[in-house]
Amino acid sequence: MSTTRQPQPGDLGPEPDAAEVPSAPSDTRVRTLALSGASGVVPLARDFTRQALHDWGWLPASAADRRAAAEDVLLVVSELVTNACLHADGPEGLRVSSTGKVLRLEVTDRGAGQPAPRTPHRAGRPGGHGMFIVQRLCLDWGVIRTPGATGKTVWAELAAPPT
Repeated sequence: MSTTRQPQPGDLGPEPDAAEVPSAPSDTRVRTLALSGASGVVPLARDFTRQALHDWGWLPASAADRRAAAEDVLLVVSELVTNACLHADGPEGLRVSSTGKVLRLEVTDRGAGQPAPRTPHRAGRPGGHGMFIVQRLCLDWGVIRTPGATGKTVWAELAAPPT
């Protein structure tokens, strides 16, 4: 986990109501979804992400490893949005972006807490597995806070499936 990494350009989360980030490289694809006040946000976020994966050629998957990569993305989205619901007064938005090699998920919320995998991880106990799952499935993940602003953006990056 690299929660202390200095943010790169574009790492500070989605622009309000922006569909594209102006500073993104030309091969970056971006989708944003407002979640504030919505009901059923976890399935909404999964469906939104599934549609992006379909539009970007991840789905329908022709091979088992590609299907597994897409399912990992959908599981991570579910975990990040669920954590925002349970621990951060609900999610504000979801941003999904892809550079072709890496898919980045960002969930913005109003919470002040710091997500972390439960240590030690105990597989037999209910609850508390969300960030452990994120840590295991992702290349990297972290938290971005904007000074003077309420809330945070929790981000996670996954490798694109093999072509």
